[in-house]
Amino acid sequence: MANITILGSGGWGTALAVMANRHGHTVTLWSPFEDEIASIRRHGQHKKLLPDIPVEPSIHLTCDIREVSDADLVILAVPSFAIASTAAQLRPYLKKGAVVANAGKGLEEGTYRRFTEVIEGALPGIAAVALSGPSHAEEVGRGIPTVVVSASRDAAAAKRVQELLMNPTFRIYTSSDVVGVELGGALKNVIALAAGICDGLGMGDNTKAALMTRGLAEITRLGVKLGADPITFGGLSGMGDLIVTCGSMHSRNRRAGMLIGGGLSPAEAVERVGTVEGYLVAGTAYHLANKMGVEMPIAETCYRICYENYPPERAVTALMSRPGCQETD
Repeated sequence: MANITILGSGGWGTALAVMANRHGHTVTLWSPFEDEIASIRRHGQHKKLLPDIPVEPSIHLTCDIREVSDADLVILAVPSFAIASTAAQLRPYLKKGAVVANAGKGLEEGTYRRFTEVIEGALPGIAAVALSGPSHAEEVGRGIPTVVVSASRDAAAAKRVQELLMNPTFRIYTSSDVVGVELGGALKNVIALAAGICDGLGMGDNTKAALMTRGLAEITRLGVKLGADPITFGGLSGMGDLIVTCGSMHSRNRRAGMLIGGGLSPAEAVERVGTVEGYLVAGTAYHLANKMGVEMPIAETCYRICYENYPPERAVTALMSRPGCQETD
């Protein structure tokens, strides 16, 4: 058993804390927001995001980042905009030999850095681990069988996360392709937003299946250009995460897309749903694809809908009317 600290008491961070505590670890759950920690302590659950999933008193709740000093494993589960600042706060207190993992999915706006790169920039000497795959917090918190990937350029660090967190309801595979695992997890959010838009427009199963398949082709093209192994995108952090995020009502990306397809503006949809990583990553993916010279028509269309007032009802026709080509092009 180990000392595990989760940074971020949103739905995903809380679910990971509940899971790790359930399987015997000593768990600390940190948040910078005193009202959020107070609410979890008062109700014995994250009433807003994970209702009816008990947060046991044995989970230590804190707003003091210094309490990370005893952790063998630190997991960042904070929003994308907070990863760099949270990692920087962590630096003075991190125990020698501690493993640092990131459970978020996205890319840093403006720099296009993957989140392990952001963490490693803030914590010199650390080889961060990406924990990714089809893993809704609501199901992990309830102990529903889930399978994910632990990826790092440091094989020992990826293996350590596997050893500490794997249990009968949370299976973990390791991977050395951290580029592919992180890009798959980040970019599938954009495709899930597009899938939700299709649902909101009243499109059918045929449309969504085509969107997911061609979306995965776009993700793979960009990933390979950035050094990823194409095989990774057929795995848990690629196709697996794409399936669950495009098809489930647990997915905030899909729910926001449905609202956009139903007539709300993207800004209104995001305000109603909350953090929507697909909305944030759409701009980054569009600009990164242009920089790398990679064609990503679905991602580009999402960007135009989100940031250029492109009418969603025109998007399907425009994509279907593109010039014909070979499927493998």
